[in-house]
Amino acid sequence: MLILCVALLGVTVAAFLPAEELRPGVGDQPRDLLADPEIIKVESVNRRSFQREFGDVQWTGAGFEGGTVIDRIPTRELRARLQKEFGDPTQKLRHLIDEDNFRPGHYIQFEYWFVINDEIPMMVLDVDGPFGNGLVFAGASRYVDLMPEIKRSLNRKLMGVNELAEYEDHYFELNDRQWFLVSYQDGEFRNEQVSRPDILK
Repeated sequence: MLILCVALLGVTVAAFLPAEELRPGVGDQPRDLLADPEIIKVESVNRRSFQREFGDVQWTGAGFEGGTVIDRIPTRELRARLQKEFGDPTQKLRHLIDEDNFRPGHYIQFEYWFVINDEIPMMVLDVDGPFGNGLVFAGASRYVDLMPEIKRSLNRKLMGVNELAEYEDHYFELNDRQWFLVSYQDGEFRNEQVSRPDILK
């Protein structure tokens, strides 16, 4: 799964421009992560700034292997927990339709991009849409030793959510070439087979 994650991330980060300043006063080392790291989601409107800032990052899934509760929870529930804690994903399929190389089968249901303690980039995404468990993580390789604690902190935040938030996404299942409307509404998870949405044509 991590190999697939790297391949997918390559689609979204390969075209990054050279880094430019996004946040002032960054030192050589991150602040102490053991004291509840600050996890800030990148908003959709700030994707280009994130890409410019972290365009030279070497992404890796190393450091996230340690098991946590969220690794065993269905991804569709984690999506609702992420929605409650952080709001809308940084990127979904509808954000990618204007890309020259847009192919729905190459993308996933959702991506959350984060900056930890003002300087450490991280991405959290699904690979199997609503049909798997857990999440896939990618972070900057230079901070690999800090990734276990970051993952544990995210685990605590998500498992501290007491009420799931509603959401609605689209997902393309490549093997069956089938579109799905994936949602959590009125206390129920739904995976509805649909035609290709007009917004993604």
